[in-house]
Formats: sequence, structure tokens, C-alpha cells
Amino acid sequence: MPRFAANLTMLFTEHPFLDRFEHAAKAGFKAVEFLFPYAWPAEEIKARLDAHGLQLVLHNLPAGDWDAGERGIACLPDRVDEFRNGVGRAIAYAKQLGVGQLNCLAGKVPSGVPEPMLRATFVSNLRHAAAELKAANLKLLIEPINTFDIPGFYLHRTAQAISILDEVGAPNAYLQYDAYHMQRMEGELAATIEKHLARIAHIQIADNPGRHEPGTGEIDHGFLFRHLDRIGYAGHVGCEYKPATTTEAGLGWLQRFAL
Repeated sequence: MPRFAANLTMLFTEHPFLDRFEHAAKAGFKAVEFLFPYAWPAEEIKARLDAHGLQLVLHNLPAGDWDAGERGIACLPDRVDEFRNGVGRAIAYAKQLGVGQLNCLAGKVPSGVPEPMLRATFVSNLRHAAAELKAANLKLLIEPINTFDIPGFYLHRTAQAISILDEVGAPNAYLQYDAYHMQRMEGELAATIEKHLARIAHIQIADNPGRHEPGTGEIDHGFLFRHLDRIGYAGHVGCEYKPATTTEAGLGWLQRFAL
């Protein structure tokens, strides 16, 4: 059975963020992830992790003005200084929180910027981030995201992400593979994960349609979890879904798919 991590940005949202750690632990999770820690002092988050015996397995680099609809700035030529300042801030949090990997969101394609410039900016920023993270003994992840949910998102296919990682050429740069996003964009989940297993450092799940909990849609999660065990995937699986009702009411899938 894979090691699951509760995404506290999307699960247990009935409770204030800092209270979600306790609820995740009570639900049986040993690990958690979330989008961003930056609205809270690192010491407060670390205290919640320690109090409930939880491991933090992932958070994101700063990604611009989230509330205004930005979804990353790493491909934006006019935001390079902001991106690189954010890398330092993320590393400072990572050191205090004990997380070993940080995810970089590419961002949406801005009007009027040619694709070669977007790619060159993204690659350059990733090389900078990977070098800084390597010095801190951290992995850098990039995540393709479907363009139905986030129209215009620059990084949206597995092959594109692998090509960019090849160009970056950093030994600590990996793919974050979100099965929900890639089911919407390309399918072939099991074969793609197996093909690129050595390049994947983290997997996330949600069912399709609706991005709800496993078992509510078209993805055969029982098969997928057995497949991850069979091919030897050793990372965590982040539960990044929108509960159909409450988080606790939907957690039966953990027992249903127990292997």
C-alpha cells in the first residue's frame, strides 16, 4: 500500500489551517503536504507537525499572487527576481519544517510572450532553483497541470516536463506526477508512471471528473495503487482532492483500497 500524505490545503478545510494537522493525524495519516506555508510562522507549523507526529513531505515555492489567480511565476520573463527571491524564502521554511522537496509551479502563459522565451526563462529559473536547493540537500520538483482547470498553464504534459528536466540537467530535479491532471490531459497513467519512475519523486491523486476522492470517478485507484507497489514506487502519494462532502465522510476509500 502506498504511503499517503493528506493535502491540508484541500482536506479538513472545515477547520482552520493549523488545526488540520491534528485532524489528519486522528484520521490515520502519518504525513501531510500543502501548497504554501508562508502565511504562518514556520515555528507554528513545526510545532503542529511535532505535536501530532507528522512528516511534511512537500510544499511549493512561492507562486505569485494566488488570490488574484496567479498559479506560479517561474516561466514569466518579467518576474525572475521575484522568483529567485522566493527560492531563498522557501529554503528557509524547508529547513525549519524538515521537508525534503519543494515543488515549482510554472505559471500561466502571458499574452504576447513567445514560447521559446517562456521555456528559456523556465529552464534558467529551474537551474538556479536546483542549484540553491542542492546546496540545502533538497529536491526540486516540477508539476504538469491540466489546462481545463487552469487554462493557459505553461507546463501541461509529461513529455514536456521530462524534456525540460533534461535541458535543466540537475541531478536533484524531478517530476511531480499528479494523476488527476494527467488523466485529464493524456491518460495512460500506469504506463507513464512506470516509464518515468526514476524521474518521479512525488505522486498526487484525485478522481475524475470532479477532482473528488478515489472511487468517485473513472480512475481505477485499486489497480493504480497495486501498480505502484509492483513497480517499486518509494515516494509518498499526496491526497490532493476536493471531498465530495466532508473530509472524514469520504475517507472510507482508504480502507476500501487497502492492499
